[in-house]
This record gives sequence, structure tokens and C-alpha cells, in this order.
Amino acid sequence: MDPSEEGGGGVSTSNLERKFKLYWRAMGGPALDQEHQFHTTRKWRFDFAIPEIRVAIEVEGGTYGGGRHSRGVGFSKDCEKYNTAALLGWTVFKFDCKTITERKHIEPVIKHVQELLAKRKEAA
Repeated sequence: MDPSEEGGGGVSTSNLERKFKLYWRAMGGPALDQEHQFHTTRKWRFDFAIPEIRVAIEVEGGTYGGGRHSRGVGFSKDCEKYNTAALLGWTVFKFDCKTITERKHIEPVIKHVQELLAKRKEAA
């Protein structure tokens, strides 16, 4: 596999994640860590993260075709993951196959992230 098609830790990146990353970059989004493990004892990872401001992005596949993220057990496990992330101070933005390419969904997140990074830089 081409290293550009892998996230951190050798986890392969989905086509939706690659597509999101292209749009994110094209719209001026800051650098993203891929497959960021955010929990010390669980193997939970975010598709993308900006750890210094605790912002994560999840690209949910299969939302219209009965995929893991929209079925009972998978959905419950996602709830546990996202709720734990929130308790640890993370903000998680979720995108699906329809929203990953729409400027109206991505640009507000980029703006918010840029504002958080600017505030962090000013405080340093």
C-alpha cells in the first residue's frame, strides 16, 4: 500500500477520508493528524484530529447503506467513544458521504479551528 494511503499506525484510510482530506486542504484547512489515538487505555482513534486544540473529525461511511455507524451495536459503540471523548475535552465534528464535499459544512469547521488555533497562539 502507498504510504500516502495510510493513517498513523498503519491503519488504511478510506476513500471517503481521502476525499474529505482533499476538500479540507483545498478550502484552506490546517494540517490534520490522521488516525489519532486519543484514549490511553482504549484503542479508539479519530479519523482526523488537531490534538493541540482537542478537535477531532470523523468521516462516517455507510450511513445510507446500513453500515456499521448506523446499526445498533456500531452506533452504540460510537456513542460510547464520542461521549468519552467529550468528557476528555474533545470536540468531535462528524461528516458523512454527502457533507464531506460541501463547502457549507466544511468551511465553518475550518473557521472555528483557525480561531481556536489563533487563540492558542496568542495565549502562548
